[in-house]
Amino acid sequence: MRISVVDVGSNTVRLVVADAEDGVPLPVHTAKWRLRLSEQVAPGGPIPEQAVEQLVHAVAEASRTATRWGAAGPLAFATAVVRNAPNRQEVLDTVRTRTGVDLCTLPGEVEAELTFLGARRWMGWRSGPLALLDIGGGTLEVAFGRGRLPDFVASLPLGARRLTHEYFQDEDPPSAEQLRALRRKVRHQLRDVAARIRWEGPRTAVATSRTFQQLGRLCGAAPGRHGPFVDREMRRDDLREAIKQLAALPAAERARLPGISAPRAAQSLAGAVVGHTAMKLTGLRSLTVCPWAIREGVMLRYIEDGPSWWAEVTRRNAETVPAEPVPLRIATAST
Repeated sequence: MRISVVDVGSNTVRLVVADAEDGVPLPVHTAKWRLRLSEQVAPGGPIPEQAVEQLVHAVAEASRTATRWGAAGPLAFATAVVRNAPNRQEVLDTVRTRTGVDLCTLPGEVEAELTFLGARRWMGWRSGPLALLDIGGGTLEVAFGRGRLPDFVASLPLGARRLTHEYFQDEDPPSAEQLRALRRKVRHQLRDVAARIRWEGPRTAVATSRTFQQLGRLCGAAPGRHGPFVDREMRRDDLREAIKQLAALPAAERARLPGISAPRAAQSLAGAVVGHTAMKLTGLRSLTVCPWAIREGVMLRYIEDGPSWWAEVTRRNAETVPAEPVPLRIATAST
């Protein structure tokens, strides 16, 4: 069986085509289209018509590419940049009508569950009780679990793009007071969630998302060209030093630093502050940067529960914005 996933994020539309043999998604082709929706949409604001046109083009091209590679219609979802837009349903309807792709949004808690599922499979059972941090453009997802599925998930409005817009718009580089204000905000939002993670006492902690991958590279992790099987660790002390580097530079100059891309340079500082504060509050001294995340979680869920699961997701999405996470109904057979 060959399946495909389309992930509409704050900066890019990503396609993964994978063979699902023996319950494991093995990528055979990947592609991306850089839309930079985050630069066109204010946090909580509507997606403008021009951005919708770009999105329609990218999703249509992704669908055609998946077909050329022998995959059925893609499992397509959009993250916070679309989910939080006031014209969310209009955007989804437009994409569906003009491309035939049922693009949907997932509640933040479901994103956290699926990301945990992908990370758990990558890390394996030897990782023990597992904590997860994932920084997106609009939200921070946190999860903890002892088994395949998380026992606890949270989605917080602490995305790197959102906080950059809220705190770092006036000065570049930001002032020391702006940095302190951001830290206070993050500490306040994370207080209860961090206490739960500390109480659970994870044996292993992982970080997913492009933001963490780039920060990990800045902190000394191996570059992506070394492949996904290289161990990549990010230490809290190194991230603290990275914050000093990022805060001393205007956004345009941060892209000269190792690992920091131009499209994410502006939001890299806010992402680093969120990551460091989360690690400090939860008592985590290091994180393993995990290459598997939500896209792999979606594929694993589809492999194990079949097309009926995705049909239910898209049906609920077409009716209304889901108020509660779609339950994970995964068999308990060993991986």
